[in-house]
Amino acid sequence: MRIIVKSKGLTIVVDGDACPVKKEIAAVARKFGIPVLLVSSYDHALQAEEGVSVVQVERGADSADLYIANHVSAGDLVITQDYGLAALALGKRCSVLSFRGLEYDNSNMDLMLEGRHARAVERRRGKYSKGPKPITAEEKIFFQHKLTKVLALLQENVER
Repeated sequence: MRIIVKSKGLTIVVDGDACPVKKEIAAVARKFGIPVLLVSSYDHALQAEEGVSVVQVERGADSADLYIANHVSAGDLVITQDYGLAALALGKRCSVLSFRGLEYDNSNMDLMLEGRHARAVERRRGKYSKGPKPITAEEKIFFQHKLTKVLALLQENVER
């Protein structure tokens, strides 16, 4: 595992395992001049590019999540679908966005974690869902717009 030392200021930290909007994140981040850190397990081949660093961690269900939780700083933007990681990032005073553009905050986190727990109980009983639907082109566009809006607000708050 390679450790990246973050620079001061806002960083977009992405839970890169199964992230369907990596290209969109990189494009928007470049427009704002904000660095991106993609974190994933060795099972996923990710390439660094201009403004995008990659950290690969050991295989394991929560390896990328734990790395992110241990390396984010207040003011960072975390992009993930994982409610547990979202809750940890919120606790560290990060902004959190889903791959579909949903902004996580303390007002919606309890309900999401309760739903996550209920689904885990169902899986232990042998009931499995199909999982999330594949992301659509329209959802990718919505995500880009939401990411742009969030970054504009975050930069505005930093400059004050």
